[in-house]
Amino acid sequence: MNRQHVFEIEKEATADSWLLYLKGELDLSKAAELRAAADPYVADTGRKLILNLKDLQYIDSTGIGVILSLLKARHVLKAPIEVVEIPLKVQRLFDMTGLTSFIQQSSNNTN
Repeated sequence: MNRQHVFEIEKEATADSWLLYLKGELDLSKAAELRAAADPYVADTGRKLILNLKDLQYIDSTGIGVILSLLKARHVLKAPIEVVEIPLKVQRLFDMTGLTSFIQQSSNNTN
């Protein structure tokens, strides 16, 4: 069965933040798309980078790796990054992999 993986990234800028809204399924086939979309904002230490996962339905280990690399890159630059509105099923994966300890959350999890 060959099914299409739908993944979208919506970008929004505020005076002090870059927001990336991740929607759909983030897997091996879409991880490079997220990296390419986020790269221009990683080095901008003057604004917070916010990843909103509210509409993320699925993430595999490759997607988790991309998020971890973004967290590490911003940490090295001493630049703020937040991962917000994490769906419960994604939060469970973050907990199991230990990623939760690297994430600053500014809002509650969603179901």
